Amino acid sequence: MNTEKNSYTIIYSIVMVVLAAVLLAAAAMGLRPAQEENQKIDKMEQILRSIGQSPAKSEVIATYTKYIKKELLLDGEGNVLGTYEGADLTNSEAFNNNTELEMKKLNKGEVTNKDVKLNAFVAEVDGKTVYILPLNGAGLWNKIWGYLAVDAADHSTIVGADFGNAGETPGLGAEISTPIFANQFKGKQLFKEGVFKSVAVVKPGKTIEGQDVVDGISGGTLTSDGVHAMLETSLKPYQKFLETYQVQ
Repeated sequence: MNTEKNSYTIIYSIVMVVLAAVLLAAAAMGLRPAQEENQKIDKMEQILRSIGQSPAKSEVIATYTKYIKKELLLDGEGNVLGTYEGADLTNSEAFNNNTELEMKKLNKGEVTNKDVKLNAFVAEVDGKTVYILPLNGAGLWNKIWGYLAVDAADHSTIVGADFGNAGETPGLGAEISTPIFANQFKGKQLFKEGVFKSVAVVKPGKTIEGQDVVDGISGGTLTSDGVHAMLETSLKPYQKFLETYQVQ
């Protein structure tokens, strides 16, 4: 082939583009199992932090299976659709359920409380049974999320929390992901006199009659507002579960 012809250059470019695409696709497929495993580990770490456990990366799975006794798949009416434990932990439909997507469908009216699929986790910590509930919402710039641990004895007292963010401002809104912010939730009540109230995130020093509050982030008002809304919208579908579920 005459390498000085335009056709040679075109063919050569096409071959190189195709070859690069094939190599990138192969690399992506090869890395996918490791990426999925890392995502599982990260999710387990977040769940564990909500109950005060922060194991080394190599100990995450062992710590998770030590403290998490059940993974539950629920609907918004408080009905348990599936209970998973033992060898099923982290591989169950409950663990892999996309709560963020389900919540979006529920909030848009695309599914009802009866049809939505939610997940919850049952843990044993220092002889205490705890329910861990996922949270999903929006901050100032991007997604925010978290896990809230609730005492199973009264279905109301928060025993721990952990929050994450995908792009809030460092030193401001991103402070929701620090223990200093999350620790404020310990001891707060989701119910007041039998009525679901959630927990309000307010400007520092402000109070709301009949509802427990935590201080928002100074300089991160919109992110704090996002956490406030996330708590209310994410926890409301779990109200009947909290009111009725008893560990067997």
